[in-house]
Amino acid sequence: MKIAVPKEKWANEARISASADSVKKFIALGFDVVVESGAGDAASISDADLSEVGATIASSAAEAVSDADIVLRVQRPMTAADGGDDEIAMMKSGTILIGTLSALSNADQAEAYAKQGVTAFAMELLPRISRAQSMDVLSSQSNLAGYKAVLDAAHEYTRAFPMMMTAAGTIPPAKVLVLGAGVAGLQAIATARRLGAVVSAYDVRPVVKEQVESLGGRFVEVDPDATEDAETAGGYAKEMTDEYKARQAEVLKEALIKTDIAICTALIPGRPAPVLIPEATVQEMKEGSVIVDLAVEQGGNCPISEYGDVVVKHGVKIVGHANVPSRLAADASMLYAKNLLNFITPMVDAETKELAIDWEDEIIQGCLVTRDGAVVHPGLSPAEEKAKAS
Repeated sequence: MKIAVPKEKWANEARISASADSVKKFIALGFDVVVESGAGDAASISDADLSEVGATIASSAAEAVSDADIVLRVQRPMTAADGGDDEIAMMKSGTILIGTLSALSNADQAEAYAKQGVTAFAMELLPRISRAQSMDVLSSQSNLAGYKAVLDAAHEYTRAFPMMMTAAGTIPPAKVLVLGAGVAGLQAIATARRLGAVVSAYDVRPVVKEQVESLGGRFVEVDPDATEDAETAGGYAKEMTDEYKARQAEVLKEALIKTDIAICTALIPGRPAPVLIPEATVQEMKEGSVIVDLAVEQGGNCPISEYGDVVVKHGVKIVGHANVPSRLAADASMLYAKNLLNFITPMVDAETKELAIDWEDEIIQGCLVTRDGAVVHPGLSPAEEKAKAS
């Protein structure tokens, strides 16, 4: 069995889907591992590091992928329409593709996997159950993004984070408001607190209040009675009512105009990011305030943030860096590679060292996009099939 690791070709992507440790363990499981030359350079993982633990280095993506049984990726493959080589066409029929494929927002590409005969697993669709925690790529990458967001804010902010008492006077601590208390938000709270800021946080899910307070943050509440059913079965935030959104806007505006730094992390799976900092609120924020919008790739919690750029609007710096986990590529790659290793290991029969996938397993079913030439994920099924299923 052969695993291929091609180099990521997307702009702003420095990660690799394997590490020296994961390659070593894949080989122990019975796999041959082929890595495209230079795939790990931007993540400080050299060809020599990978070769030393047993990987074969291929000169091109086509050479690595063409006869692979499993292809590991960070992001979805490129196609000719994306301005690159058609990386789907490089894979043979029967190949298993595993990566963060953004499947629900790329239905046409799912059809292309099926047409090519590729069995595709989208890791972002992994069920949020305890057994899958070690495979959860969204959590591992979001954790780093939350940390990096605070460092980015500190870089752009023209004042200090902690209180400083000096002979020349006292510097007050920065006031940080974190919007969204998921994995990224909680790490942002912890990081900002370690830097000495006074931190508060908002989330539509009241269940996270205790977590926020355990990290030393103050929880901003809008309407506790309206948020009793604000969480999906998978632990994500739900879309709220218009009445709640109006009250939310009032409460957050009051908090934001007193805030020095806002870290935006709020997302709703499969939907545009909720607007939490409208332009009218930005106009009333303090001169020199900073907004870091981690939701910018899905439209942004602040709609005037700009993807891939840092801009100043109404005297406020708005940070919209692209692909924040990739800005910590070495650690992000190491964690991502371990997630994939943990996902694949249960698929391998320990005695025969052959693939033995349990297609009825809820983890497999949760992130399986295509199989046997068909798109099989219910989130991508035709509308009439969804209606029948409901």
